[in-house]
Amino acid sequence: MSALFSPLTLRSVTLPNRIAVSPMCQYSARDGFPDEWHLVHLGSRAVGGAGLVLSEATAVQAVGRISPADTGLWDDAHIEAWRPITAFIRAHGAVPGVQLAHAGRKASTHPPFAPEHGGVSDEEGGWTPVAPSAVPFSETYRVPTELDEAGIAQVVADFAAAARRAVAAGFDVVEVHAAHGYLLHEFLSPLSNQRTDGYGGSLANRTRIAREVTAAVREAVGEDVPVLVRISATDWVDGGWTAEDSVALARDLTAVGADLIDVSTGGNVPKADIPVGPGYQVPFAKTVRQKADVPVGAVGMITEARQAEEILADGSADLVLLARELLRDPYWPWHAAKELGARVTPPKQYARAF
Repeated sequence: MSALFSPLTLRSVTLPNRIAVSPMCQYSARDGFPDEWHLVHLGSRAVGGAGLVLSEATAVQAVGRISPADTGLWDDAHIEAWRPITAFIRAHGAVPGVQLAHAGRKASTHPPFAPEHGGVSDEEGGWTPVAPSAVPFSETYRVPTELDEAGIAQVVADFAAAARRAVAAGFDVVEVHAAHGYLLHEFLSPLSNQRTDGYGGSLANRTRIAREVTAAVREAVGEDVPVLVRISATDWVDGGWTAEDSVALARDLTAVGADLIDVSTGGNVPKADIPVGPGYQVPFAKTVRQKADVPVGAVGMITEARQAEEILADGSADLVLLARELLRDPYWPWHAAKELGARVTPPKQYARAF
């Protein structure tokens, strides 16, 4: 049997295969509400055969959006907008999941395809970001306000509230975004966290908010819903977050309710020496899986069926997440099944093509 097309059970949820759609921001929402674009974008990947379809980074606070065009779950009004999307994904054989996020100091920026770059001004509909320390991501980003302990407690509470809304909206899996230089990663890394209180300094202090958010999300969704956490396993910069830090964090997060660690890298500093290439982040997933003894997902330039199969077969990961390859080809899973000789059932409407 193909490892890629074997099921994966996390708590009460069984993924039909081990192919996940990695969260990919579409920068196409208004006031946090997804629309027909998100239905087609996410729904087509379900029709295409992915086992888990994760939404883009979805903000738990309005000020936690990367851009004014990000989706959200900070308000009960967002719930109804997500329901047709989760229902369509489920109806076509995939499991709907959501990535809950707070952009921290990387908030209030222009979408990458906009002619402008960097921070969005108040006059353009932007806002002042918040962060662990009042240090901007780069000179083109807005200077954030340092969160006080009351603000941190509110972030934790808002992750939990958004998780409850996610379940009400029909999501069966919830992922906490603690990677790519966004708020939780900013707290983790000494490159962005200059605090001297209980949320800064030592590794235990810097990882505190990630533990608190994960525990709060676990309590909010109940015992049946799988909770994933995406981390950046390294900052790729001396003096930053490291793979060994990630191993320790992975143990701590699973102890408070995480079911799988989604292992990415980078994103916390604008200039880093990253050796980008096929599967370049997979070794970090393998390290976390082996040293922390926890289930992990691997992501990053996974584009070939046999490459994905080998990642699972050799014990590097329990799940593979594809991003840009699934933008290029929403039906990659069906092509992979054919190449690997796996027995799968396409949608009846498309059966004649397979």
